Amino acid sequence: MRKKAAAAGPKATTKREAVAPDMLEQSLALITASLEDDKAEDIVVIDLAGRASFADRMVIATGLADRQISAMAQHIERKLRDIGIKRVMVEGANGSDWVLLDTGDIVVHLFKPEARTLYGLEKMWGKELDEGAEGNVTRL
Repeated sequence: MRKKAAAAGPKATTKREAVAPDMLEQSLALITASLEDDKAEDIVVIDLAGRASFADRMVIATGLADRQISAMAQHIERKLRDIGIKRVMVEGANGSDWVLLDTGDIVVHLFKPEARTLYGLEKMWGKELDEGAEGNVTRL
C-alpha cells in the first residue's frame, strides 16, 4: 500500500472535503478536453472514489516530448483557474518525464511513454488490482 500512495500522489495531511459532483465532472471534462486538444495520447480516467483519500479521480496521459508535457500542464492549470479552481499544485513541470497536477479532487499524471510504462499507475489503481472495482478505468 505504501508504494501505491507514494507513486499516486501527495500524502494527505488533513481530511479532504468533498467537492460538489457537478464541479468534479466539470473539472474532469475540462482536463480531458484540454489533453485531447493538446494531442495527448492514451488518456485514461480512473475512478478513485471510495478507494483513495487523496482524490476522487486520477487522469493519466502520455506526451511525446518534455515541451508538450509542460504545455499540457500549463494549459490545464490555466483553464482550471478560469473556472475558479485557484489552488493547483504542479510538480515536475520544468522538463521532466513526469508532471503531476493535483487539484485536490483530481490528480493528473502526464508522462513520457517510457516513464508511464515504468511506473505502471494503471496497473496499481486499475480494476485488475481490486476485485469488484469493475468499470473504474475509462480510456478516452
